Amino acid sequence: MSFTELFSLALGAILMENFVLVKFMGCCPFLGVSKKIETATGMGLAVIFVMTVASAATYLVNEYILLPFDLAYMQTVAFILIIASLVQFVEMFLMKSMPSLYQALGIYLPLITTNCAVLGVALLNVQQDLNFIGSIVYGCFGGVGFTLAIVLFASVRERLELAEFPKAFEGFPIALVSASLLAMAFMGFQGLKIF
Repeated sequence: MSFTELFSLALGAILMENFVLVKFMGCCPFLGVSKKIETATGMGLAVIFVMTVASAATYLVNEYILLPFDLAYMQTVAFILIIASLVQFVEMFLMKSMPSLYQALGIYLPLITTNCAVLGVALLNVQQDLNFIGSIVYGCFGGVGFTLAIVLFASVRERLELAEFPKAFEGFPIALVSASLLAMAFMGFQGLKIF
């Protein structure tokens, strides 16, 4: 892949094909961990790491184990096992090195295993027939797009704590309205032509 194709792939993963706000994958941690910017940033960085490494690992497993042995039907199961292993590694690392972030992320850290954005990037790499570098770029910048979305949403939610709105919208309803407005804003990037 040329630099232009990689740049287009990266920018597309962040803006035009944002996993959370355009493809609606990974909404559980997006809505659950976005109350504070610090926890949203920590979750975003963990997702970037897991998506990048999962993209590389799933590409290698798919190309050198599943396809040569005619086991392509096992992709989803194999990819979930790889992602679960990576999330366990991230969880152990955060528990030892950053206990406050580990506590703040709580139950949502193990939920990265079932985050459909992480599995989605692995499956989309296969469907789009991306090479190794393309898979890593798409995974990494898909995670960057996830981080951008969750940090923007966390900043909106922090400001909403000081805002006045009708009582019927208090709590989760105003979060859903805010998320939908943010998603509509990102849908505006759909017509963007890169090159």
